[in-house]
Amino acid sequence: MLKADLHIHSKYSMDCQTPLDKIIKRCEKLKINCIAIADHGTAEGGLEMQKFAPFKVIVAEEILTTEGEIMGMFLKETIPSGITPREAIMRIREQDALVNIPHPFETIRGSALKDKAIDEIAKDIDLMEILNSRSPFPANTNKAKDFAIKHNIPGGAGSDAHTIYEIGNAYIEMPDFNTKEEFLESVRQGTIYGKRSGVFVHFFSTWAKVTGKITKRG
Repeated sequence: MLKADLHIHSKYSMDCQTPLDKIIKRCEKLKINCIAIADHGTAEGGLEMQKFAPFKVIVAEEILTTEGEIMGMFLKETIPSGITPREAIMRIREQDALVNIPHPFETIRGSALKDKAIDEIAKDIDLMEILNSRSPFPANTNKAKDFAIKHNIPGGAGSDAHTIYEIGNAYIEMPDFNTKEEFLESVRQGTIYGKRSGVFVHFFSTWAKVTGKITKRG
């Protein structure tokens, strides 16, 4: 069985400073043996980690579309931000990859995909994040679960970790897989565990974003 955290950020995100090697060490400590590196606006972190991680790494990216974020999974290269949800889906499909909706129906996160947009692309969604540790309100989680059940979409989980200590706050125990099709079936068979990280963790990503800008200016 795999213990999979399907939403982790690295130093390749503009609001995270966690090096790849520290992510690996933390995962090994927690016995997490499958992760999705899903950085904002780039697949480079996942592509790099895949080269040396001792466990499964899914290359993902949170693509900021004109209506909010869509996550591509099993990517081969970066997809640019600023495109429409429909174009994001098209580009994900061109890489024979999966469409995941991170933190759906989140009411206080500006980057969350708009409800109307989720409805419009429902038939194209391969996976929906029904537990995101950075989502503070159970009502949003319940809405995501109901939507996934209604549309027969597998429900995934991820910590959305932007710091080392958030890793593993949400995960899914699931059978091993080799292909993206097997992955989706494994998710359906999996059991989700986790907790909410608390609103204070957003301070660390904001701080990382600010200090990153200062460093670039320097």
